[in-house]
Amino acid sequence: MTAELVRGQNHPLPDTRLEIRVSAGHPVLAGATLGDEDGRVPGAEWIAHPGAPSLPGVDVPGAAAADHRLSVDLGAMPETVHRISVLLALTGHGGAARFGAVAAPFVAVAGPDGAEIANYTITGLDRESAVVALELYRRQGAWKVRAMGQGYEGGLADLLGDQGLERPADAAAAILAAAAPEAAPAATAPRPRAPEPERVPRSTPPAADSALPAAPAPVVPTGSDHPTPLATPVVPA
Repeated sequence: MTAELVRGQNHPLPDTRLEIRVSAGHPVLAGATLGDEDGRVPGAEWIAHPGAPSLPGVDVPGAAAADHRLSVDLGAMPETVHRISVLLALTGHGGAARFGAVAAPFVAVAGPDGAEIANYTITGLDRESAVVALELYRRQGAWKVRAMGQGYEGGLADLLGDQGLERPADAAAAILAAAAPEAAPAATAPRPRAPEPERVPRSTPPAADSALPAAPAPVVPTGSDHPTPLATPVVPA
């Protein structure tokens, strides 16, 4: 039976291989940070995001989208990792600037058989543009999931700074740039036409072998059904 979580509620995870499903109804960036026992992220290399979608034990999508699937293998996590924060962020690339302007994101945790273990609808967001949706955490050798819904009005930079990352603004800018849609290729200028060769007027008549065929001799009516050609032109008197 699926556990429908509310903010702050946790639930045990019976499996180590998981799929995190995100349905936002609007393009968002989906990522994950790997933290220590205190939830601190030691460096930008511990963030899975579109520019670096694969880390030990976690794979995230490579682009912003309305729906996402994140793969998590808790058994492959380094021993120093005790918290995995699943984050969502609006990229600002031609879309909404705050979560209060779009539908509430829905996240779910499913097992290897595809069955949902727990889900959570992130309500109550307004001016925030980044949010920690879920937290998977290790406690006494077992893993649990907690519904977080912790939003940040200052965006991804504030979220990463809250997790102890140094220079969070630089890391946030790099992550958002990696999620930006590809720039459209520049229009190709038409190839200039080669100048036509200058036409040189003929100064001599064409050769005999290239002369035009002679025009047919003129005919005059004779009252007969078969006109008779004239041998010489007629000169009026």
